[in-house]
Amino acid sequence: MQFLKERIRSFGHAFRGVRLFFKSGPHAKIHGVASVLVLIAGLYFRVSALEWSLLIIAIVLVLAAEAVNTALEELSDIVQPDFDKRIGQIKDISAAAVLFLAFGSLIIGGFVFLPRILALF
Repeated sequence: MQFLKERIRSFGHAFRGVRLFFKSGPHAKIHGVASVLVLIAGLYFRVSALEWSLLIIAIVLVLAAEAVNTALEELSDIVQPDFDKRIGQIKDISAAAVLFLAFGSLIIGGFVFLPRILALF
């Protein structure tokens, strides 16, 4: 029973992290809004199950990468509050990971939605 209580408490910490993530930074909010728009577009265009899978994977990857990037930036600021070129490079590389995934997600969204959008005209 103690094991179950600890797992439930662990989920509570994770959900608090989700709340802090979306509350803490503008990029999280941007990714969150973009995710909601993609979900609405998916419903509107009635995408297939495979397309839903690709869209959801893309959304989750971008949000997870942004969360890790945000956590890494916060930790870096605690460890080294003063400017440090190496910390700056680490932050830039971490942000690049999010950028790679965001561009990949944009490409996936283009494959899924662009033909449908063009068909409207």
